[in-house]
Amino acid sequence: MDYRKLLLKIAENWPAKVLSIAFAIVLFVFHRTSTMAERFFSVPLKVETEGSYTPSSPYEYNIRVSMRGETNSIYPILENDIEAFIDMKDKGKGFYRLPVQIRKKGTAIGVDPLEIAVDPLEVALSIDYKVSKYVPLTVNTRGSPKNGFEVASSTITPNQVVIDGPSDVVANITELFTEDISIDGRDEDFSVVVNILNSEPLAIVRGNGSAEYKGFIQPIISQKVLDQLPIAVQGLDGSQTAELDVKTGSITLLGKQQALEDYAASLPSTSPTVLSVDCSTVRGAGVYELPITASIPLEFSVVELSPQTVSVRVFAQEE
Repeated sequence: MDYRKLLLKIAENWPAKVLSIAFAIVLFVFHRTSTMAERFFSVPLKVETEGSYTPSSPYEYNIRVSMRGETNSIYPILENDIEAFIDMKDKGKGFYRLPVQIRKKGTAIGVDPLEIAVDPLEVALSIDYKVSKYVPLTVNTRGSPKNGFEVASSTITPNQVVIDGPSDVVANITELFTEDISIDGRDEDFSVVVNILNSEPLAIVRGNGSAEYKGFIQPIISQKVLDQLPIAVQGLDGSQTAELDVKTGSITLLGKQQALEDYAASLPSTSPTVLSVDCSTVRGAGVYELPITASIPLEFSVVELSPQTVSVRVFAQEE
């Protein structure tokens, strides 16, 4: 083969050939670019540390990820198959500025071409010794039970929880609270599952983050004084009349608060005979010291009755 003639043949019209090759490259790049697409989403940042350490300062919890590749290749990729992490497994207590790394899994493996970029590129944070601690759980309630009822007792299970976190952060946490529990208008026992509030993101509450609250509702038992009650005379035969030295009395009742209020409110309208003196044993005219009796609903009990006796003057009725 005559290499000289071959070289002359190749060099013949070389400017046109160079332009053709350059044009072909431009067409290839343009075609490749036209089939490329970009996709953006956010993923949580994982901080990988040695087991006895944990992050002790706030940091970027979400990383913005941009993927560039062929349209039919990048959109089937699941967001969970792109992990953003910083590797601190060989670091001790201190402050660091480290790059954000990407780990591909599942649907992201084997995709080519695929360009992945992150924002921010690096994260600054400190790590400290990881400790655990028991803290009590305090209940937050709002509202009031139905009128005449009260919360007799309550329980929260668990009544304390374990938190894990950096030593300085955990040391400042003395208790945790539940979300608000409404007892407004309640008149019977109830149970509800509530979330445990945690305002410190660097401290982790063990368990499922919830607790069960049980409230035990009972009627309020109170006393009610009914005074200026007229004392009625009962048991006299038609041939006698009586006169009392005391015309009114008072009585103190014990019972459910709302029932007492309702009963007291009904007295003026129904005018029941609450206090009376029984004169059925009276024989003839004279002055008698007789006990006062009270007629009240069975749901109440008498705490005090005043007066307990009354002087009754009985007269024979004149024809």
